[in-house]
Amino acid sequence: MPAKHKTTIIFFALSILTSCGQDNSEPSSNKNQIVDLVLTNGKVLVLDNAFSIHDTLVVNEGRIITTGAAGLAAEYLAEEVIDLGGKVVMPGFNDSHTHIRGRPQRYIELGDVTSIVEIQDLIRDKISEIGEGEWITGYGWSEDELDEGRRPLRSDLDLAAPKNPVILTRAGGHSAVANSLGLDLADVTLETPQPDGGVIERGDDGELNGVIRERQEIVSRLVPESTYDEIITSLEINLNDLLRLGITSITDASKPPSQFAMWEELYANAKLPLPRSQVQFQWFDVDGINEVKARVGDGTEFLKVGPIKVFADGGFTGPAAYTLEPYRNQGEYRGYLNMPEQELVEHLNEIHDAGWQMGIHAIGDAAIVLVVNTLADALERNPREDHRHYLNHFSMRPPELTMELMAEHQIHITQQPNFTYTLEGRYSENLDGWRLQHNNPLRSPMDHGITVAISSDILPIGPMVGIYAAVSRKGMTGNLYGPDEAITREEAIRAYTASGAFLNFEENLKGSLEPGKFADMIVLSEDILTVDEERIMDIVIEQTYVNGELVYSHE
Repeated sequence: MPAKHKTTIIFFALSILTSCGQDNSEPSSNKNQIVDLVLTNGKVLVLDNAFSIHDTLVVNEGRIITTGAAGLAAEYLAEEVIDLGGKVVMPGFNDSHTHIRGRPQRYIELGDVTSIVEIQDLIRDKISEIGEGEWITGYGWSEDELDEGRRPLRSDLDLAAPKNPVILTRAGGHSAVANSLGLDLADVTLETPQPDGGVIERGDDGELNGVIRERQEIVSRLVPESTYDEIITSLEINLNDLLRLGITSITDASKPPSQFAMWEELYANAKLPLPRSQVQFQWFDVDGINEVKARVGDGTEFLKVGPIKVFADGGFTGPAAYTLEPYRNQGEYRGYLNMPEQELVEHLNEIHDAGWQMGIHAIGDAAIVLVVNTLADALERNPREDHRHYLNHFSMRPPELTMELMAEHQIHITQQPNFTYTLEGRYSENLDGWRLQHNNPLRSPMDHGITVAISSDILPIGPMVGIYAAVSRKGMTGNLYGPDEAITREEAIRAYTASGAFLNFEENLKGSLEPGKFADMIVLSEDILTVDEERIMDIVIEQTYVNGELVYSHE
């Protein structure tokens, strides 16, 4: 990380103020100790077991020294003292399931587009930049946010790019749309067999509409490889951008082990501040995983090898998640497993027996039941203390017996309540009744004693959306879904910080502002505990600190 640029101030004693909460901090044993930083006159959410709230926080050499009442500040000689003016300080967010990538020159960002016309304009602009004949890729569109109220289709892309092959991936990553030239180059026709675990869509006219669910690689495999330099440069920018969202730690949830060397180079030579990262690998390259682990061991404070990633089923944007009952108005269609059931069972057992922690993509209730039963059987056959296997997503509420098995065998969850907000249209279209109301359940697994972390997945939005949806259970339209699955603000904050650290086996290093832990913290524009619920998403991250260093400041 870049060297810290510190502001020297004249030492002064601060008058004693009233603490915002009970002072359970450790007493200072070294009066007038010289430290790097003191934050005072604020509302410090420590996130210890008691959810203590203090006035002052002391940092030295990248670690929390202590927290306590206002008088604590006068006991230290700080190189920098910041008067918070009553603002809230809390641990930085730990996004325990996300995907951060470097992007090539051919890529267009679609996360903020509001119409198909805008997408077409971005395609035309990109053609002007890179020329005719070149592939164009992009990510982040969602029909729920487009003025036309529908997906972009092959015909829309053809109007903008008749001479450039195009494939644009939907937010969530489980479907994409290609233009005619892209389909032609990939030899995708009406006669092409449906791929295992995916769908090549046809429109009402019986012709290909350009949308491919889950198996978009049948087209995207033709996109030329990006250069190393453009990817690593873009990756640094994209990782740095997380700091403005208050994210100080991530688990990147799927990389081939061959890419870890790029991350190592980036973290060794970064010009920009970066969050802490754990990188998940897929098991298919076992030799590559073992080579990386043997070389890096436990990694560094900023970059580590995380759990093994396994894909059990598809997602909801298709939809392709594997469900116990058929989808709404889709006959007997129940989605797909990502591989044959017996192969998945063998896969999970092999990884468990090899001693690795797993983070398993399981979205549909049928996939959740299968994965939990398999893990329970594996743990009974080959017990492992503190394995910390967990499910990614848990988007549908499974039967009670499944949650009881999870609690009994300490199988955890990292979930994305932001999906209740952003994927509201997909859930409403594909689910009904009880299943729709209990999408992305939080209260029920927590009440069963299951550790639930909150994360964002691939959607390019900040943690405040996840916290808002977790406590309000509202979608983008304002409709309320299953209020019995709502959790408190305190629970949501802990799930987005301390619980993520727990899944990383790093609860003694981060996730709270207790003494000895990393000084990874954020300052909020408003009090997240008391602001009107409908304004939670308006909260701005005013400052982000990593290792006690200011790495982002809102202007």
